[in-house]
Amino acid sequence: MKLGVIADDFTGATDIAGFLVENGLATLQLSGIPDNAELPAADALVVSLKSRSCPAQEAVTRSLAALAWLREQGCDRIYQKYCSTFDSTREGNIGPVTDALLDALGADFTLICPSLPVNGRTVYQGNLFVGPQPLSESGMRHHPLTPMTDSNLLRLMDAQGRGRTGLVPFNTIAAGPEAIAAALTTLREDGYRYAVVDTLTEQHLLDIAAAVSDWPLVTGGSGLAIGLARLFSQGQAETARASGHPMPGRCAILSGSCSQMTNRQVAHYREQAPSLALSVEECLKDPTYPARLADWVLSQGPGPAPLIYATTTPEVLGDIQRQHGAQAASEAVEACFAALAERLVAAGVSNLIIAGGETSSRVTQALDINAFHIGPQIAPGVPWVRATDRPLSLALKSGNFGDEGFFSIAQEFFYD
Repeated sequence: MKLGVIADDFTGATDIAGFLVENGLATLQLSGIPDNAELPAADALVVSLKSRSCPAQEAVTRSLAALAWLREQGCDRIYQKYCSTFDSTREGNIGPVTDALLDALGADFTLICPSLPVNGRTVYQGNLFVGPQPLSESGMRHHPLTPMTDSNLLRLMDAQGRGRTGLVPFNTIAAGPEAIAAALTTLREDGYRYAVVDTLTEQHLLDIAAAVSDWPLVTGGSGLAIGLARLFSQGQAETARASGHPMPGRCAILSGSCSQMTNRQVAHYREQAPSLALSVEECLKDPTYPARLADWVLSQGPGPAPLIYATTTPEVLGDIQRQHGAQAASEAVEACFAALAERLVAAGVSNLIIAGGETSSRVTQALDINAFHIGPQIAPGVPWVRATDRPLSLALKSGNFGDEGFFSIAQEFFYD
């Protein structure tokens, strides 16, 4: 077993699994910790948890359980996967989980590497950028669960973790793997517990991976997995992703994310396909609402997949949260999407495209899917995945991933 990954939400797990497969590692994604270990053969295992926005101690408990299971499967190298926008609050959960995993592995030092340059996530002088914008000036500052109001990863980790955070700056990263390894050793000897690494290009990720490939624990977004997978694999990407390719069949799109990019994707797709906006009021008061939505989806004729969306602007989202309460509104919407997905799959829909990490996690749980084969990437960090136990494929998209045409592009894979 080349690598074991602990991911803090479902789309994050799919994100890193996709990069592992694209770079040659046959990968199996698991929805939580399975009841038994009778799984298809794989080079890497990715355990998806729902621990990004739960209480920090709960995230620690779930992550340690995942670690214990992965080690039982023979995973000696562990990758703690979090979002490339470092979604977390001042109190956690990234820092507490990192500390718990370090302790459990008998280690005292690791790196912090959320960068994913192909999707515009870079780090310079310890500050995280989304495209040209510092994280705190990007759309993530409005995130309903983990608003990111500080771009500096050193401050974020110092606030969350038990130790000090150092920096491996750009000029050292640019000097290559040996210089990076030497800088990391110096930070560790100087008493630092975490090292933020500046990262602007994919080559930087490859060089960082070469410097840490034998570490028991690394942490980051999905980008670092590109370098690690290339080191550990024989480059058999086509073979690795073949088992997860979607098949032609009826498709529906459920969009729960309110990110800036998903708003653009929904607006673009509505111009060419049937679409229906979800009503929060109906979600809250009418238990028959999911069945009525399913009837609408199933009544659509051949052509582009119908779209049901709760996606809206930060201003409208704020009004909804003030009127109904943020937690109550979110719970009602996710429960509605989960019930809707169950009805659609029962009626023969075999492909679902889902936007939003919380929505993806809730739908996957409702469908009782325990493991997935990872297929081809629709966009960087967003592969098609196929259930190991039934003819059902899913495209699970983090809010800001993909371009405007994502929903249409995803459906083109049915005919490849």
